[in-house]
Amino acid sequence: MIGVNNMNESYKSFASVYDTFMDEEDHEHLADQIQSLITRYGISKPVQDRTGTSESIDVLLAAEKNLVVDLGCGTGKLTEILADRGYDVMGIDLSEEMLSVAIERRDRLGHKTMYLCQDMRSFELYGTAGTFISVGDSVNYLLTKEDLGKLFERVRLFLFPRGIFVFDFKTNHFFRDVIGDRTIAEDREDCSFIWNNWYDRKTGINEYDLSLFIRDDEEGTGDNQFHKFEEVHRQRGYTLRQMREIAESAGLKFVAAIDRDTGKKASPISERILCVVQEKDKKPPFRGGSKSGR
Repeated sequence: MIGVNNMNESYKSFASVYDTFMDEEDHEHLADQIQSLITRYGISKPVQDRTGTSESIDVLLAAEKNLVVDLGCGTGKLTEILADRGYDVMGIDLSEEMLSVAIERRDRLGHKTMYLCQDMRSFELYGTAGTFISVGDSVNYLLTKEDLGKLFERVRLFLFPRGIFVFDFKTNHFFRDVIGDRTIAEDREDCSFIWNNWYDRKTGINEYDLSLFIRDDEEGTGDNQFHKFEEVHRQRGYTLRQMREIAESAGLKFVAAIDRDTGKKASPISERILCVVQEKDKKPPFRGGSKSGR
């Protein structure tokens, strides 16, 4: 659920069973967290909350201000929850397989979400967006500070004035002290996996060697035939200090950092941190000829 070179071949087989293995992830709670942060720090609003003259003076500006772009959207589960809550959303991911699942979900729900197959370091939009989000450790797939900087620079380029970027990341503490060099396995009725972790303390990069066993019963024969697939995923752990420095170097204002698991202020033992950064330099455009604000 990401857009970087080492992910071009990943998630090809995992995409079909991704939601099965991620069913313990509380996407509704994550949507609550994101919505709370947008309400507190951001400018985008769901359709039911759009009131006042600023929303009607210039429809095109309002459309950009209220757009929420999900970078590394994967199968679109969170994206479509936000659509359900009234947000105008767009999803971007480099995996065609993951986007295929997202589009099926969108069509099933009757939403109008646009999905684009693009690299999150170099994505293109026709206008700006009031909010960008990237969660589910997509940012950790950026293995160098240079690539992470490209992401922040790209987000800043397309952020509406005073817009925000909400993202999470797994910390060095998580990779080094929590999962380390562990092997994780899980068995489900139609699929199973073996997940070997290899953490390099010098580079901060964790390699996941993933073996998937997926039932193949397309013809409904009832045969318990499984096919094995192998994928390699690499993620890098970052510290909050590193993340802040890279974001600020890209010209963004660092606003908040919370522990995603506890909802409290991030600490040295936080395993996953949810951050908010904000565009701070652009002047608000006034296409409609009014200076009444947003």
